[in-house]
Amino acid sequence: MKAIAIGADISINDVSTSKSLVKNVENDLYRLKDIGAKHASVTNVTGDDLVVGAFVEDKLVERVNQEIISILEDSAENTGDLEGISKDPGDAGEGVSYAEANIDQDKYPDALILAFDTYAGESFVGNVANSSLSAAIGMDGVTDTSKMIDDSIKKIPGVGYVSNETDDPVIIATVEDVESVGIIGSAMIGAALGNKNVYLVERGTPANVIPGSVIFSATAFMNGNVIDLAVPFQQRTRILKQ
Repeated sequence: MKAIAIGADISINDVSTSKSLVKNVENDLYRLKDIGAKHASVTNVTGDDLVVGAFVEDKLVERVNQEIISILEDSAENTGDLEGISKDPGDAGEGVSYAEANIDQDKYPDALILAFDTYAGESFVGNVANSSLSAAIGMDGVTDTSKMIDDSIKKIPGVGYVSNETDDPVIIATVEDVESVGIIGSAMIGAALGNKNVYLVERGTPANVIPGSVIFSATAFMNGNVIDLAVPFQQRTRILKQ
């Protein structure tokens, strides 16, 4: 089984994602369950990007990916990142972001999903995402992580190709037990924040930062439920004063 996530800018503007757009996508997610996805949700909403995450059997990955793209197309306010998808790698453009990671079949399906948004395609965003992946790799309780972000053309199973201009990455770490979620999530969030001009935001926050910055949201996708980790992380990192 795998945890998969597809992130896309299909918003009518470059800064935020409307509640109505998110709702329209959510209303169509039953289509993923109808074809066999165990769970599906809009996991992250970051600036003008949203992420659809799902837990699926390996044999259904391509079919579920195709249906996610179809749902995004049906709800899109702006075709945006959908236009960059191509069946021919030579014709691929800036497109949707994709991540997948293996799940331990004997455990409840739990995953951590981080989604990054840039206003002007800031080139260091891949390094920020990779910092988070590096923090998770090898930690106790981590089953698997998605691939490192690089400058190659990406093949999305069942969908097609997107070019190296794709600039708002999504990453996944799958988790073996619920008590590891906080430890692994905190490590991934902390690693991202250690980079310059990077800001953790709550799910649904517009990209109201000075251009040249990167924002990201972090969610725990646990047995189909979505928990915005920005809120408890903020509470836990408040400095207690005497």
